[in-house]
Amino acid sequence: MAAQNFNIMAYQAIKLQFNSVIDDKAEAAADYGEWTGHRIPDDRSFWHPLVQQCYDYWLSTAPPGGLPGRQHIAPEKMAAWLSRLWLLDIHRDPLRYRLRVCGSAVVRSLGQEVTGRWLDEVHPLSASDPRSRDRLRLVAEQRQPTWRRGAPRWTRAPEFTTVESLMVPLAADGKFVDKIMGVSIAFDARGRLS
Repeated sequence: MAAQNFNIMAYQAIKLQFNSVIDDKAEAAADYGEWTGHRIPDDRSFWHPLVQQCYDYWLSTAPPGGLPGRQHIAPEKMAAWLSRLWLLDIHRDPLRYRLRVCGSAVVRSLGQEVTGRWLDEVHPLSASDPRSRDRLRLVAEQRQPTWRRGAPRWTRAPEFTTVESLMVPLAADGKFVDKIMGVSIAFDARGRLS
């Protein structure tokens, strides 16, 4: 499947842009379960266009040699996908995430307002399922963006059978990840968007 055919060229382009913040040795030593070694594919033609736009925007906002921070993000430039956007504040010791922002389409797919709540209270699987927990840790600890499309791993309204999501790290100082920005698109069984 093309989605699993990750091209190392895309990672090299990201690494060149963020070379001062990606640590290959630390990444190689860490265990992130199914996410270990994950790379954003070079061919992203199979991504939903809104997810692609979000990823491209994130790349374009990065200062030289660093990761973008919340201060680099302009909501008015994200109008096309703003309703599908969510932002997590990262709390450490213990590692935990609070939903700072959750767009209206995401709220609709969840069936409840979640802004301001702890992610592990809204989505218990974000802490108990290693696939979800390891993905969040990879973004937070290794400063790596992640993408996936598949069955929902977190609680969603039952009509949504597929979710495509992107998580990208944000770092106010360009290095230490303090937020995760995500975009999620939920699809019903007929492939219609939420």
